Amino acid sequence: QVQLVESGGGLVQAGGSLRLSCAASGLTFSSYTMAWFRQAPGKEREFVADITWSSRRTDYKDSVKGRFTISRDNARNTVYLQMNTLKPDDTAVYYCAARYSSSLSYGYWGQGTQVTVSS
Repeated sequence: QVQLVESGGGLVQAGGSLRLSCAASGLTFSSYTMAWFRQAPGKEREFVADITWSSRRTDYKDSVKGRFTISRDNARNTVYLQMNTLKPDDTAVYYCAARYSSSLSYGYWGQGTQVTVSS
């Protein structure tokens, strides 16, 4: 059974930082592209960042480039999202997702962790 468990969310003031973690189990972690998505109240879920199995390629939503960094530790089956210079618009539930390297869609999702940025 595949499980993705996020942690690290919370309440932070604008300009602050948070580091999200996602621990994966039940899959061959190094075979999966990992991603972070987010969903704000009343809005659709949106892509934030992803990272390939080897960490050779990363991709980011334009509005987080230069502020967020995605990374992974295949030995720990964990993917991270370092979020700096947070803005109130970053407030959302953040979800971890896994996509088999040859697949086009994300088949596994975590339960989400709340990030709230106060102004």
